[in-house]
Amino acid sequence: MNKITPFLWFDDDLADALTFYTGVFPDAEVLESHDFGGQVFVARFRIAGQEVMGMNAGPGHPHTDAFSFWIDCVDQAEVDHYWEALLAGGGTESMCGWLSDRFGVSWQVVPRRLSELMMDPDPARAKRAMDEMLTQVKIDVAALERAANG
Repeated sequence: MNKITPFLWFDDDLADALTFYTGVFPDAEVLESHDFGGQVFVARFRIAGQEVMGMNAGPGHPHTDAFSFWIDCVDQAEVDHYWEALLAGGGTESMCGWLSDRFGVSWQVVPRRLSELMMDPDPARAKRAMDEMLTQVKIDVAALERAANG
């Protein structure tokens, strides 16, 4: 187990979340799960190498975008995959590559190319890429490239 592990509070739908996340991320797995009162109460799971704890604790502490998971995507195809998969079943889009899944957990679905363009040694090129990103919902790498290139 990691020294520091994100801990998420679910509203009695942890079992559904575990099924959902193991379907979205190809290497996701439930490492341990403990029942209480006939349902999953607490579970430890791994998503893309990151261990996460989850607990069914009922309403009262909803997730917010003040905490999010960043997904480092190698290309537009990976952005598209995670974007669509995480929105499935009732997720909501936000801006600049952010979304909330149907459980209210926030995700940043970000192509590596965005970081590369924003760190471009030419400040004008980096600014054009940043300005374009600020207009997007799902990040579009081709549009970022066009903007950066002027």
